[in-house]
Amino acid sequence: MGEKRLKIADVARDTGLNRGTITRLYNETASRIDLEVIDQLCDYLDIEIDELFERI
Repeated sequence: MGEKRLKIADVARDTGLNRGTITRLYNETASRIDLEVIDQLCDYLDIEIDELFERI
C-alpha cells in the first residue's frame, strides 16, 4: 500500500475488509490473517502473494 500510495481507509472501503486488520498488516503487527483477507488484498492490489509478504 505504501508503494502505491493508498490510504488504509480507501483500501478498507474498497475491499470491505476491517480497517483494523489492514492497519495491523501495514504496521506489521498482525499475528494471524485469514486466507480470504490475503486473497482480497492481492486481488485489490493486483499482485501475487509473494509481493505482499516477506519472510524475515
